[in-house]
Amino acid sequence: MSTEEHPSADPAPAGNAPRSLAEALRTRDDASLSALLRARPDLITPVPTDLTQLATRAGTRASVVRALERLDRFALQTAEALAVAPEPATYEQLLALMAGDDRDPAVTGAFPHALGTLRDQALVWGPHDKLRLVRTARELLASSPQHPSPTGLGPTVAEATTGMSPGRIQEIVTAAGLASTHDSVSAVASLTALFTDRAEMSALLDRAPADSVDVLSRLVWGPPYGQVTADPARHLRWLIDRGLLLPTAPGTVVLPREVALHLRAGRAHRVTEPVGPPVEAAATHRPQVVDSTAAGQAYTALATVEELLKDWHEGGPAVLRAGGLSVRDLKRTAVALDVSEPVAAFWVELAYAAGLLASDGEAEERYAATPAYDEWLERPAAERWSVLASAWLASTRTPGLVGARDAKDRTLSALGPGLDRSSAPEVRHRVLALLATLPEGASPAPDSVLARLRWERPPRNPQSADDLRTRLARWTLSDAESLGVTGRGALSAQGRALLGLPPAVAHDTAPAAGPGDKLPVHKRPHPVPESLPATTSPAERAAATARAVRLLTPLLPEPLDHVLLQADLTAVAPGPLRRPLADTLGVLADVESKGGATVYRFTPGSVRRALDAGRSASDLHAFLAAHSRTPVPQPLTYLIDDVARRHGHLRIGSASAYVRCDDDAVLNEILADKRSQVMRLRRLAPTVLAAQAEPAALLEGLRAMGFAPAAESAEGDVLITRAHARRTPPRTAPAPVPEGPPVPDATLLGAAVRAIRAGDLASTAPRKPTSADGPGGDLPRTSSAETLATMQAAVMTGEALWIGYVNAEGTATQRVIAPIRVEGGFVTAYDHTADEVRTYPLHRVTGVAELADGQA
Repeated sequence: MSTEEHPSADPAPAGNAPRSLAEALRTRDDASLSALLRARPDLITPVPTDLTQLATRAGTRASVVRALERLDRFALQTAEALAVAPEPATYEQLLALMAGDDRDPAVTGAFPHALGTLRDQALVWGPHDKLRLVRTARELLASSPQHPSPTGLGPTVAEATTGMSPGRIQEIVTAAGLASTHDSVSAVASLTALFTDRAEMSALLDRAPADSVDVLSRLVWGPPYGQVTADPARHLRWLIDRGLLLPTAPGTVVLPREVALHLRAGRAHRVTEPVGPPVEAAATHRPQVVDSTAAGQAYTALATVEELLKDWHEGGPAVLRAGGLSVRDLKRTAVALDVSEPVAAFWVELAYAAGLLASDGEAEERYAATPAYDEWLERPAAERWSVLASAWLASTRTPGLVGARDAKDRTLSALGPGLDRSSAPEVRHRVLALLATLPEGASPAPDSVLARLRWERPPRNPQSADDLRTRLARWTLSDAESLGVTGRGALSAQGRALLGLPPAVAHDTAPAAGPGDKLPVHKRPHPVPESLPATTSPAERAAATARAVRLLTPLLPEPLDHVLLQADLTAVAPGPLRRPLADTLGVLADVESKGGATVYRFTPGSVRRALDAGRSASDLHAFLAAHSRTPVPQPLTYLIDDVARRHGHLRIGSASAYVRCDDDAVLNEILADKRSQVMRLRRLAPTVLAAQAEPAALLEGLRAMGFAPAAESAEGDVLITRAHARRTPPRTAPAPVPEGPPVPDATLLGAAVRAIRAGDLASTAPRKPTSADGPGGDLPRTSSAETLATMQAAVMTGEALWIGYVNAEGTATQRVIAPIRVEGGFVTAYDHTADEVRTYPLHRVTGVAELADGQA
């Protein structure tokens, strides 16, 4: 990108060079200020009163650190180079540090954009002949013995010789072959000139011993500090005598910056990365295959969440005292879902983020489904998926951290505190945006995605290969596949729509490659923005969600209203079942296996469960006949009739408990069975047994013995037992924890810029001197009569005034107003601060002064 392509890279006029960052900001237009506030939203929290306060806030350590962390690698390298350049530096000096003596064309081409980015974010200011890095940024990036520069460069000759005796400096100058000087300043200057002269330095190093050159090569790329003994070796003495190594402390020497730059051919960095590494495609698939695979994963995600909450239907696990799910409960949930524990943590956290489960808030707190879950179940499948996917994209919860340790060495648990990571939504959106740059149906090489992310946001520790953003990116690729946002690693059409991206368009007419084929090199990536919009309006999000639902709906299987009954007491559901059928079959039979087709098995226990729920044998026969595409097998008919015939033959009541049966032979059999001894039964009548066990325990004990008793009420009616669906009180989904202040919208940015401009005008507008001026040029305090007379005069002349005003809360402000009318103790004027006409009580105006000529 050339300088002309980046407005902020243009040099300021030489005659109007700003003397501070505040003055540089005053030369910007409103669009440039809005771009600064959008890139660094912490600067308007709260809105600064003027540009001086904005510049001060932009130079604070916390704000500068945040801004540096959001730079890409090349822009950060440019800032690092400017931190070790002379202050102020020229455009050519900085470019030389980045591109080297050979003027790397790739670096030269990308440099104006990087410098423009630093200008846009108020990290660099000044014209091209006087570039300055914000002081805080220089302190963070410059070299010191405690904090070496990221460039690996040490101090300059002038810095390293500070405090050195004049005699020693003259000895170094003489040993280097330079003429003696009359003072230390000129000696240091001549030594610096020698080290920066490429020809003279090459000649000096040509005379150096081989071992000395080897020492320099070990220090050249940093760290530049080394240890020496009190009596250094001959090859080290040769370097120290000529100033190629300078002492910084007893036993410590440093390689001067000028010497290192000569050995580096002028480069500040060993490897300069002007362009981010491309996202490479590992394989490409037909788009139809990708979308179908993603739709299958989406359906599986819906089934998994339903199964999870069905498992917690009557009340889930208890909430730990510190919050969250215990390790034992997570393991049990993983077994119930037939997944690993990390995957179970993902589904639990996803349901929580979507507002489908929460803690019930009772004294003995437990997790349970929320009322929103029942509403979610009534929606079409595609809409249910969009709820889960949207919640995942926006959530700051990171289930991948479950099982890790926090700063206090406490284990992080699922649904517990400490799992929020503010950068998670941004990383998810960015990873998916990078997938969208590939041709349709192409899946990325994960390492290339991670490399690109590390270039866009370099980690604080470049040597760390497992920083948080890298782990978030890995989890994003895995979670997107599990959720159906991607299929076979490639972004699906419904995933693209959910992100608000336009539909993919073929870039050529070449035939689509088959699964596993390498991506043709002639395919070009789809054009997408550098990053997805951080904030969109509710209407835009709703439109994107509706489009994703429309694309996914035809790809999901239609719910079926039938099953296939088999002679081995199983039923096969060849696809998803309609909800009434699925609910009834789930009570009547046990799920034996899942997959593309679900297999249900009928057992005496499952049939008894249906009878306990109030179904009769005739109801079950009619249900199976109505929903089976195959004839009802005779073994299944016999099973239902046999269980129904024995069901309720025994009656359990509460005497503390009793058993009654019309057939006394059955009661004799129970009494004779040794397994009944724990129930402590005794006969009350030929058809009644009493027990000291609770009715529920007696019911389970007799069922374990092979009987099929039924519970009855105090009136003698059979009790119908149905699963109790436990629900929490209405709960809202957990709100994401934002990373710093939210990105302001256009309305807020416009209002903030107007307020800053008006405040700056009020604080900097020249005014005519008056006899009532306060010390230091403060706003004068004028009497009521003087204020009124000045206001009335300004109404007639149309001039603007500078006033002090105290509002109803007692806050004093300065304003520039243009009076329109003065009457009844009020002045109506155009207020530049509010950019509107306002009316002010005259008794709240503390002072007034006319602006200097030409400032109205």
